[in-house]
Amino acid sequence: MSVTDKTQKKSGGFIETVSVIVQALVLALIIRSVLIQPFSIPSGSMRPTLLEGDYLFVTKWSYGYSRHSLPFSPNIFSGRIWASGPERGDVAVFKFPPNPSVDYIKRVIGLPGDRVQMKSGTLFINGEAVKREKIGQIDNPDITDMNGPVDVYRETLPNGVSYDTLDITPNGISDNTREFIVPPGHYFMMGDNRDNSNDSRLEVGFVPFENFVGKANIIFFSIAGGASPLEIWRWPSEMRPDRLFDWID
Repeated sequence: MSVTDKTQKKSGGFIETVSVIVQALVLALIIRSVLIQPFSIPSGSMRPTLLEGDYLFVTKWSYGYSRHSLPFSPNIFSGRIWASGPERGDVAVFKFPPNPSVDYIKRVIGLPGDRVQMKSGTLFINGEAVKREKIGQIDNPDITDMNGPVDVYRETLPNGVSYDTLDITPNGISDNTREFIVPPGHYFMMGDNRDNSNDSRLEVGFVPFENFVGKANIIFFSIAGGASPLEIWRWPSEMRPDRLFDWID
């Protein structure tokens, strides 16, 4: 084999390798943009449903696609295509309205046109109290982030969706609110950790439909103690095996 042949072979191999890498990156971008995107939970606002260190798969097709479905939210079109509105009770990822570069995750509580209010810790939708029953206490700092028992209430929305909420501070600052009237094309979002959630009661405000990224469906990994999934040596002590591949209610 001549020097020229060897050079051409090396050149061809390099180009083929680059082509494979580019194709893999394009495929990953398509999957992330159109189908499924992984997210991690950075805060405790959705406790006990979601914990810091949970890693989720979010389905992009659940609500159709907006510019926020794409990385960096390029302003190439407005509104949504193939739109399907969120249902009450969905746990959804959305762009923080005051700063769309930030992702938030909360539960859909109010639909367009709804009247939403908190009275003494009880949620009211359109003037009717949402069913709320105390089911016990949790005394596990990994779940509650509190040293001591925390009351747990099960809420059941008008469409039958049930989930657990934490009541860390009875009669807390967000347990009594004004009545919010959800504008057309917007949604009212709340965290399950009712006394530790910046949601539509506070800075988040009403969330435009366009800001929705997708629906949270399943926890594929979970690790406690602020550990990174890459810190494999911490898995034996910090991984939460009971949360792996757990569907999100």
